[in-house]
Amino acid sequence: MAKKSEKSKLAQTLIDSVNEIGSISDHRSPMKKHSSNLCRRLMLLVPMLEEIRDVKDSKVPDEVLKALLSLKESLASAKDLLTFVCQVSRIYLVLERDQVMIKFQKVTALLEQALSGIPYENLEISDELKEQVELVLIQLRRAIEKGGDTHDDELYKDVLSLYNDTSSVTDSNILRTVAAKLQLITITDLTGESLALLDMVSSSGGDPGESFEKMSMVLKRIKDFVQTDNPNLDHAPKRQKSLLPRAQDGDQDIPIPPEDYRCPISLELMTDPVIVSSGQTYEREYIKKWLEGGHLTCPKTQETLTSDTVTPNYVLRSLIAQWCESNGIEPPKRPNNPQPSSNASSSSSAPTDEQNKNEELLRKLASQRPEDQRFAAGEIRLLAKQNNQNRLAIAASGAIPLLVNLLTVSDDSRTQEHAVTSILNLSICEENKRRIVYTGGAVPGIVHVLQKGSMEARENAAATLFSLSVIDENKVTIGAAGAIPPLVTLLSEGSQRGKKDAATALFNLCIFQGNKGKAVRAGLVPVLMRLLTEPEGVMVDEALAILAIVSSHLDGKMAVGAADTTPVMVEFIRSGSPRNKENAAAVLVHLCSWSQQYLVEAQKLGIMGLLIDMAENGTDRGKRKAAQLLNRFSRFNDQQKQLGLGLEDQVSLI
Repeated sequence: MAKKSEKSKLAQTLIDSVNEIGSISDHRSPMKKHSSNLCRRLMLLVPMLEEIRDVKDSKVPDEVLKALLSLKESLASAKDLLTFVCQVSRIYLVLERDQVMIKFQKVTALLEQALSGIPYENLEISDELKEQVELVLIQLRRAIEKGGDTHDDELYKDVLSLYNDTSSVTDSNILRTVAAKLQLITITDLTGESLALLDMVSSSGGDPGESFEKMSMVLKRIKDFVQTDNPNLDHAPKRQKSLLPRAQDGDQDIPIPPEDYRCPISLELMTDPVIVSSGQTYEREYIKKWLEGGHLTCPKTQETLTSDTVTPNYVLRSLIAQWCESNGIEPPKRPNNPQPSSNASSSSSAPTDEQNKNEELLRKLASQRPEDQRFAAGEIRLLAKQNNQNRLAIAASGAIPLLVNLLTVSDDSRTQEHAVTSILNLSICEENKRRIVYTGGAVPGIVHVLQKGSMEARENAAATLFSLSVIDENKVTIGAAGAIPPLVTLLSEGSQRGKKDAATALFNLCIFQGNKGKAVRAGLVPVLMRLLTEPEGVMVDEALAILAIVSSHLDGKMAVGAADTTPVMVEFIRSGSPRNKENAAAVLVHLCSWSQQYLVEAQKLGIMGLLIDMAENGTDRGKRKAAQLLNRFSRFNDQQKQLGLGLEDQVSLI
């Protein structure tokens, strides 16, 4: 039999491996969908591995250790593959997609085999985690069945045509498409691809063969085209993020526009910026060519576009004009009669009254006049509350960054309240949730309001965090931004509505295992226990639900155990609502799996009869929790009988 310390050490090694795999990412890779899917599935294993690590068992069967070692080997293979895909040439990944997919298939099969071989019946993990692992297994099996049927066949054909083309003239449309899809549009991108090809040559022992030479020729054609199409490309690496100072000599006495002011396709200062459904902004002329070419993805992010409609980015156009004016440059002129792209009826050359109104609101948001900011934020708050069409239009117009700016910049509490509530109303629309979180400073700004705002602003900030955290990856971002401590404070000190908003946000955030420790360290458990024992009992449902979640974490078990929780949980099992009985039993399952002390204590409080009744008459989840506890009591009592110990002896030993 293997010792517990070996099991815990191995489980921690597996957790570290999965976290390392999760940190390997390259959103530009042609295989990014396969890589991100594999990473996402493996990250779902972390809560199970943490529970295996933390559970206290005196003995661990050898087959468990053997199965975990097999999982360790398969994770190493996954890490090697993802590292390879991240570092290798993008052109190679497209041309050799079938061979690369065979590697993905092999790694997926290894992972599925390793996970299937774990004897879960010999592990003390919760039903919820077993169900989560089963979901991962289902996803892995589907991936094996599907194989490589999600490739971009159009990209493959275009790259293959360049690879096999021996003529000196190549269709510029093909080159433009390939450069955009592979995101080889800056000197940095092209240099990185060159280095990746050189690394492949070096690893081949200096004899790369004809295929590498032809791939190098493909890259040269792309590079020549991009540099010809964008003659200022050589300056691109110097144009990152911030505005650089003017040079002091010759033609370089021209300020370089901020990166956000330049079209991602042409790299030139935009004259007529428009927003596509992914939230990215492009010069109308270039994105129009892209869409008319039949492309259904965003050139920058490679997301599938939900619509071919484009919306004028009035705010960015105004900011570009202001930048030009402040730098002594003639503002770029829009075409006299810009044509709408596809369904972009909102982009017609004759602005409607609604467009004029929206543009005016955005100008007021961006102004330096507090009364203008307050008015515009209030109007947008009302518009975003009305319907989904408004929410989409407001977000597409570029209002989110301006609202986010007001969260921390404005000294007016009413403006701040309007801004955070506008963001809350915009977040109701599913398409806006990621857009808000990906806006620089959005989550920290909401957290700032949660800490410093008026009570209504704090309540709405908490509600906003709940709305955004519906998307799983946002849970990580919000937790990392420091949202949990002020949510715990609001849960403790807020108004009744504020407590409700804080509780829903904390419940959602603590579904992610990594946030549970943060919540416990922020003092959540004592606050929950106080809410459970308040005479009015208005927060009992929420407090018990959150306690059931955080008690699955080791820090949570320690904090819950130290709070004299067992009598309270037994009482809820005796007289609580069906939902509260479920959650109280879930808390005891976690506590009793951690330490036998709580088994003895609960048994002394007369829990056995309550559990038998719950196992027969409770809800489905309640029956499962009651059965788990009864099974644990049975095993524990059998052990004590073998040792000849009675209840009083057990209590005295503990």
